[in-house]
Amino acid sequence: MSSPLIGLLDYGSGNLHSALTALQATGARVVLGGAEEVCDCDGLVVPGVGAFAACMDALVAAGGEQVIRQRVQAGHPVLGICVGHQVMFTQGTERGSTRAGVGVLPGSVERLQSRRLPHMGWNTVAPGEGSVLFTRPGERFYFVHSYGVRSLPDDLGAVVTWAEHDGDRFVAAVESGPLTSVQFHPEKSGVAGARLLSRWVDTVARRLG
Repeated sequence: MSSPLIGLLDYGSGNLHSALTALQATGARVVLGGAEEVCDCDGLVVPGVGAFAACMDALVAAGGEQVIRQRVQAGHPVLGICVGHQVMFTQGTERGSTRAGVGVLPGSVERLQSRRLPHMGWNTVAPGEGSVLFTRPGERFYFVHSYGVRSLPDDLGAVVTWAEHDGDRFVAAVESGPLTSVQFHPEKSGVAGARLLSRWVDTVARRLG
């Protein structure tokens, strides 16, 4: 199985150095660049930190929104991380303002209802049935966020993994055809995160034949 070429999208938002190092550790070839440099890679990783609206504005300005939509429609793998996960959904609401997202997943990003925010630190997840990403029970991943997707349509037709913080349940990951997105930071999640990235890179490699 050949080593896939993974594009790490640089649009001015995201923990690029850690993500680059973690992806390289899987054995994949990694290109860090703008939309034009990464659009034709075997797999695309979309990081993101900060506010939903600011990330979307930067993504649109860099041409990343169009690249994501085109890749998902064509069946080419995309992985969203943290706010890069959130922008995949229909919209995000922060501080009373709503901003449209990329919209390749239905759902709304909103403030969590937990007593303690931000949700920062290690947490377990409840993998959806048939998950490719999560194969070991009790794995812990590193989260840093105050917003998330708290409900999804029943007929989504995707593998959804959930997590809970202070009694509030939110989407921790979605596996939907070529699109994968995770609310946590796999690049900061130690061995569990490294295994998850390796499994995702393996799915990209298998598509190459």
